[in-house]
Amino acid sequence: MAKPIFTEIQSKKLKKLGILNSFDLLLHLPTRYIDETKIELIKNIKPGSMHQIEAKIISIEVSYRPRKNLTVYVKDISGDLKLRFMNFYPSQIKQFEEGKIVRIYGEIKLNSFLFEMIHPQYEFVSIDTPLKNFYTPVYQATEGLSQKLIFKLVQKVFEQEDLEKKSPDYFGNLYKEKLFPSLVESLKIIHKPKKEYEKILFDEKKSIFHQRLIYDELLAHQLFFRGKYHENKSYKSKPILYSDNIHREFLNNLEFELTNQQQSVFTEIKNDLSQSYPMYRLLQGDVGSGKTVVATMAALQTINSGFQVAFLAPTEILAEQHFEKLDLWLTKLGIKVELLTGSMKPRLKAKSYEKIKNGEAELIVGTHALIQEKVDFKFIGFYIIDEQHRFGVKQRLALRKKSLLNKNYEPHQLMMSATPIPRTLAMSYFADMDISIINEMPPGRQSITTKVFSSEKRNEILVTINQHCLNNNQVYWVCPLIEESETLQLETAEKTFADLSNYFVSHKVGLIHGRLPTNDKKEIMEDFKNNKIKIIVATTVIEVGVDVPNATLMVIENAERMGLSQLHQLRGRIGRGHKKSICILLYKKKLSDLAKQRLKVIYENIDGFKIAEEDLKLRGPGELLGLRQSGLPSLRIADLERDHTLLFTAKKDADSLIEKFPSESLLHIDRWHRNYKDVGRS
Repeated sequence: MAKPIFTEIQSKKLKKLGILNSFDLLLHLPTRYIDETKIELIKNIKPGSMHQIEAKIISIEVSYRPRKNLTVYVKDISGDLKLRFMNFYPSQIKQFEEGKIVRIYGEIKLNSFLFEMIHPQYEFVSIDTPLKNFYTPVYQATEGLSQKLIFKLVQKVFEQEDLEKKSPDYFGNLYKEKLFPSLVESLKIIHKPKKEYEKILFDEKKSIFHQRLIYDELLAHQLFFRGKYHENKSYKSKPILYSDNIHREFLNNLEFELTNQQQSVFTEIKNDLSQSYPMYRLLQGDVGSGKTVVATMAALQTINSGFQVAFLAPTEILAEQHFEKLDLWLTKLGIKVELLTGSMKPRLKAKSYEKIKNGEAELIVGTHALIQEKVDFKFIGFYIIDEQHRFGVKQRLALRKKSLLNKNYEPHQLMMSATPIPRTLAMSYFADMDISIINEMPPGRQSITTKVFSSEKRNEILVTINQHCLNNNQVYWVCPLIEESETLQLETAEKTFADLSNYFVSHKVGLIHGRLPTNDKKEIMEDFKNNKIKIIVATTVIEVGVDVPNATLMVIENAERMGLSQLHQLRGRIGRGHKKSICILLYKKKLSDLAKQRLKVIYENIDGFKIAEEDLKLRGPGELLGLRQSGLPSLRIADLERDHTLLFTAKKDADSLIEKFPSESLLHIDRWHRNYKDVGRS
């Protein structure tokens, strides 16, 4: 039996870094490299730069006041240098003997006209000690795993394992066509690049060896998701027959005309619904672009074909708004629309359950309550999920299995998002779906002016609010928290409500937040819609779905604390009518660099897709999608922004590889994402 590469203690330490086996260790790539292949003279070194010096120890000083210091003075043929250690052990003092030759690597600082290095790397050498002929890798480390030990363990894997046999290139000819080196060669060189290579290419992960690994990881991603895409096509679904008569009748009852993009996207959905396999489509559209009416047209065709439709919304406020709108549109056509939310009284819930079960309810609008075990559909043919990122994989799967009749058929699926997803992210994490985009606003919608103010200018803003109210317009004032928090020191909704109520004696002020009873929230929003409340103080509960065309001003308190997508969603609550609208972002002093960047992006851009691209740069895909919570594979090496060209290539290659090399494709996925191979999107 082969001796394990790692000791039991080493395995426990490696596990802290997410390293479970030898291949995981090889994929634990250096974050950067140190050039210890050359010695520089002291006279040529520059402050702020990293240098390696070889010099003789001239003298040592140890002091403990005013603070602990070990100072070592060294000299080469060209000049003097000071080494300083604030953290040291008595044994280190003994190491630094006068006359010894020491090789030092570190950042040069200028202190009182004398060059010094603080806590440099060092080793004692003789005159003939050879220099390294490779760039020294620097790894993410943890307690008990030093840089030297990680490097030693990596090299041990290369020496003791038959990697050519254990980790073959599954698609050999593909790599040869692309002039990529082999997997094993790439790993060996990345962990120990010879000095002949250009160091900056390795630091920036742009070497051909890095490119090979990045392509491999992106290919595994694409094979995983495209595999799910093709698997979805193997399921059966009931085709939805299109009726032009009912479509025309619906359009004739609308008070507005569809945009070209709405018509185009509906055609894509209509074609999908006509197939005998389920539709899996993501509909992206900026705030107010008209996604709901497109989804409703698809729902209408499904109901006309004899099936039920479920419409999921993430909050009760949004579910109720959708219900009102859909009921208004569809009751005229004789379609029965039902609402089901968690806060409904038991008696009303029981009635809804029965209507859903016997098929009397044809379109059911609801929150997570629709996924409960008590809910049984007679025959669900289609479900629509609004703000899809708020529903987990398991929740969506639960809804798919809810049809009482004929378990052999999958319902069609349309997911909608008003949070635009950057192109590279959509290509990577939504490659198992077809994607439609509406980025054309309905005619008459006014663009929103965004202004950024320090919170010290609150009094000026109160004057602006008063003017909007006198012009018979309405105002949102958004606060992030309900109760006082000493640590965050944020303005609260309750305090702001009290302040504004005292200030605006002639304008009615309302307060809405997530902890209010549902009926109270509904009543307050009705009063706001009907212009009885002029100013509404709200938490981010109004982030999605609230539609009050007469609201022309929004003030967002502590905007620096919010993410870009949230700010964009909130801003989208105004500008929904024909009047010009203004969004004021209030910030506290002492902004972080990240907060400044966020406010700059939201100030300069109104296009949600552009904002999403900037958000990806600032936060990365993991945080943007919540990958840790989603169960979807995250990227270890590739960077979607940096490596978008390789992503396009991998996406193009994946479909043909799945078809030609199905077993090798699974092995490739398993190599990169063994923990996720059984995960599906829906």
